[in-house]
Amino acid sequence: MTDSVEAQDSSYAAARLRLLNEEARSGPPRRAALAALTDQWLAQLAGEAAAATGTTGFALLAVGGYGRGELSPRSDLDLVLLHDSQKTVAALADRIWYPVWDLGLALDHSVRTPAEARQTAGEDLKVQLGLLDARHIAGDSALTAALRSSVLTDWRNQAPKRLPALHEMCQERAERQGELSYLLEPDLKEARGGLRDATALRAVAASWLADAPREGLEEARTTLLDARDALHLATGRATDRLALQEQDQVADALGLLDADALLRQVYEAARRIAYASDVTWREVGRVLRSRQQRPRRRGLLGRGRTTPAAVHTPERVPLADGVVEQEGEAVLALAARPDRDPVLALRAAAAAAQAGLPLSLHAVRRLAASAKPLPVPWPGEAREQLVTLLGAGESTVQVWEALEAEGLITRLLPDWERVRCRPQRNAVHRFTVDRHLVETAVQAAELTRRVGRPDLLLTAALLHDIGKGWPGDHSEAGEVIARDVATRIGFHEADVDTLALLVRHHLLLIDTATRRDLDDPETIRSVAETVRDTSTLELLAALTEADALATGPAAWSTWRASLLADLVDRVAGALDSGALPQVAEREPTAEEERLAIEAARTGGPVLALHAHTEPEAEGDAQDEALGVELVLAVPDRPGLVAQAAGVLALHRLTVRAADLRAVDPLGEGPIALLTWRVSAEYGALPEAARLRADLARAFEGTLDIEARLAEREAAYPRRRGITPPPPRVSVAPGGTSQTATVLEVRAHDAPGLLHRIGLALTATAVTVRSARISTLGANAVDAFYVVGKDGEPLPPARAAEVARQVEKALR
Repeated sequence: MTDSVEAQDSSYAAARLRLLNEEARSGPPRRAALAALTDQWLAQLAGEAAAATGTTGFALLAVGGYGRGELSPRSDLDLVLLHDSQKTVAALADRIWYPVWDLGLALDHSVRTPAEARQTAGEDLKVQLGLLDARHIAGDSALTAALRSSVLTDWRNQAPKRLPALHEMCQERAERQGELSYLLEPDLKEARGGLRDATALRAVAASWLADAPREGLEEARTTLLDARDALHLATGRATDRLALQEQDQVADALGLLDADALLRQVYEAARRIAYASDVTWREVGRVLRSRQQRPRRRGLLGRGRTTPAAVHTPERVPLADGVVEQEGEAVLALAARPDRDPVLALRAAAAAAQAGLPLSLHAVRRLAASAKPLPVPWPGEAREQLVTLLGAGESTVQVWEALEAEGLITRLLPDWERVRCRPQRNAVHRFTVDRHLVETAVQAAELTRRVGRPDLLLTAALLHDIGKGWPGDHSEAGEVIARDVATRIGFHEADVDTLALLVRHHLLLIDTATRRDLDDPETIRSVAETVRDTSTLELLAALTEADALATGPAAWSTWRASLLADLVDRVAGALDSGALPQVAEREPTAEEERLAIEAARTGGPVLALHAHTEPEAEGDAQDEALGVELVLAVPDRPGLVAQAAGVLALHRLTVRAADLRAVDPLGEGPIALLTWRVSAEYGALPEAARLRADLARAFEGTLDIEARLAEREAAYPRRRGITPPPPRVSVAPGGTSQTATVLEVRAHDAPGLLHRIGLALTATAVTVRSARISTLGANAVDAFYVVGKDGEPLPPARAAEVARQVEKALR
């Protein structure tokens, strides 16, 4: 090495050291300055090496992160030496590479002709990705420009094949490295949501096939790069893993309060990149599918030119009022007005999650920009839609993340801000606090058949650790917050008390089961006094299991499950029995009496349809009707529930609650009074005259309800949806009713569900004397008071058989 080169190396090393020690210059300016300093040094090396070897027709290129000018303190120097097959190129390369090695810098290098570089890029996706960011340093700039142009052309031409391969590479890396935004020691580069994914988004944009949502993306990338710079300086090593022992030092270098503040900032950046990746890859899939369809349409026409018949109009399938499915996403209907419909955001989210679809980026951003704020307390529909969203299981996660990415969650639930991206420094926990809460709701959705109030279970799951954002015992703080949130979203006072109790004591059962003597009567008495009744006990037991399953494998085991079950059985035995309230006997209203008399005189159905405004009794499942109230009076007959519910399903009316009982106003035979609270699936409510006409035809036997329902279903393409827990039909404990056997049906709400239940009951030859129908989010919890042909309650064996037959029919 010549004295001149040694002097250059020494000068570069000193200048590099000064730059890295400048506290006033960090972040993007320092990375850019370090790249420029390195460019200058390498260009001088290359110039002197070319002069010494007599080499012409070469170019030195920076690729990868160095090519983007994002040189971190310990980053590799990724270099490509292009040449035109001169024999002196090996000597030229040695004179460039050895000074780099002598300074102890990591070097990733290759020497190729333009043709070789292009061929290698075509065979190796990683090489091609690096060359997309190629930047000229020294030599013949025309060689660099030509290679860049050819590589970009190849990338765009090969995008239909290359992008799926890139997506698969990203997915495989995510499976190996995990989700950056949930790891206590995340890899800032390789984990999902890391710098590799950000680079992949740049590559997708370069293909011109799709582009990532830009808002906040560059800031997120900068956050991760800044953290990596500080990590390199703190460790003195080229590492991308943010280990626990370095987090405080890195936080201090970035001017942050502590390691938790660092992780929250890193997690937020990773979520932004991960969300942008999800949106982008969906768009890539949509574009590639549409390209595959075009040749077939042209072939069917027999011509190459486009005609009006060949223009593809995306199919829009209704999901809910104001929400449709289009090309695999839930989008807003053309007539939707977020500025006039405060519940639309939650309705769209619930519909998307229940259908197993992502909520489109355009829809979320439109809702975030123009959605009308919800009043406080929330209307009943808003609360129902939140519960429906939470009850969708795994599909809830992607929809929740979309809402959170655009700030809608903290707008709906301001207390969420304190737990958002909050790390949990406990090896047992897999997730941050906020994701753990959502995951607990996901697990609770599988347990909704075990409880009589699935809406309270799902809400408690979402709130049970909400106090972790506050100082002190998180259960005590959480109780106060949960009470405030439950009141805000419109639960009755009794339900608010239950939710507060569930949050305050969400660790009670598992702590007692694993740490106390269950043979000690005082242990059982203490728990029984805390939970108060069997309904709360079953809620707390389900919440305990969901919480443990959401925490991680170490938090739940067969042994823990058996201990919990034993404790719950003992406590249940100590509490008073009785699961279902009696159907309240009340005198008919003046309107109901008038309708019943008219039905008795005419022998046909008589109905009234009007807005429902009367609140329910305090502590009931719902505080107000959703939609309208339909009162139907008709001479009682077998199969009445199935027929009436089938007609409602034909008219796309969703039954939110119902009450069935019999009266005899003229002493000439029982008249069934059915009071339904219904809402339209989407669109306007049907006219009362049309509804009455179809009811009359159904009761006369001239309307084939099953055939009409089948025709309607066949008219719409079958869309995917979530797989809910199987239905459960059980016989309520003895003592629930003295005059009838009570069958409780817990199932996933769906169009025609009540019709199918009615058919199943009719097939078992029992008579429904009264019924109580409740729809809580996406869950139906229905109680049917049935008797045998003798008008008496069913014998135990017969009741159990009827329950099995109904459950089998629903499955």
